[in-house]
Amino acid sequence: MGEQPAPEKGQGGANTDLGQDKAHSARMYDYYLGGKTNYAVDREAAQQVIRLFPAIETVARVNRAYMHRAVRHIADRGIRQFIDIGTGIPTAPNVHDVAQDVAPECKVVYVDNDPIVLVYADELLDGSPQGQTDYVQADATDPEAVWEAVKERGILDLKSPVALSLHALLHFVTDAQEPYDIVGRLLDPLPQGSYLSMTHCTGDFDPDVWQAITDTYMQRGTPVRVRSLPEVQRFFDQHGLELEEPGVTLAHQWRPEVGSGPSVLTERQVSLYAGVARKP
Repeated sequence: MGEQPAPEKGQGGANTDLGQDKAHSARMYDYYLGGKTNYAVDREAAQQVIRLFPAIETVARVNRAYMHRAVRHIADRGIRQFIDIGTGIPTAPNVHDVAQDVAPECKVVYVDNDPIVLVYADELLDGSPQGQTDYVQADATDPEAVWEAVKERGILDLKSPVALSLHALLHFVTDAQEPYDIVGRLLDPLPQGSYLSMTHCTGDFDPDVWQAITDTYMQRGTPVRVRSLPEVQRFFDQHGLELEEPGVTLAHQWRPEVGSGPSVLTERQVSLYAGVARKP
């Protein structure tokens, strides 16, 4: 499963360095979802994780299903601007597909630092004619650079509320990188009434297995830090955000809908917290 991606596609061009020599978390995630935008090195690493924890593919599907529900919920709240950081390999429906299905005039900016995402970014730019979609290459651990790149595009109006999506991203930010500070700096430019949606892997339900998963990523050059429920809750509480019901919960339990991803699952199989909150 997983054909070698074609480097000539999209904005990246044939000279883009795709980092084929080591596994990348975005391409491993693509493999978990059954995608084809990955290399042998990614598949080898992903298969090692699957051997440790077969439910990792379920975690990926639950994350996508949650994203769809959260984006619809936020769009239903009247938000018409979205910034999705840590976008990963395009997998339809993407954020703009969901948001513009609710309101075609929605504007979406995607942000990632993986060259393979840049190569396939044209798939993120096929939004509705009434709205706008764009992609910028920037690193989430440098919030000021993220906002500088986004502002240069001139798509988002930061005088009006914006939804910030940090889905399956922050467990790749170590404590030494000060993740809570990063989230605060990403939130700072956003006006009152903006939203944060996030998901985060946890080892709460099988610490030994998740330590082994963490070691697998680390051995391949990708730092990972899974976090407990209180640690995930802190991303919202520390910045004074107002959580939407049901608060921070396992992702499949966040406003579940019939047909929206796997539903009859154990806590261990999901191992992913999620929450949506409003900036007062």
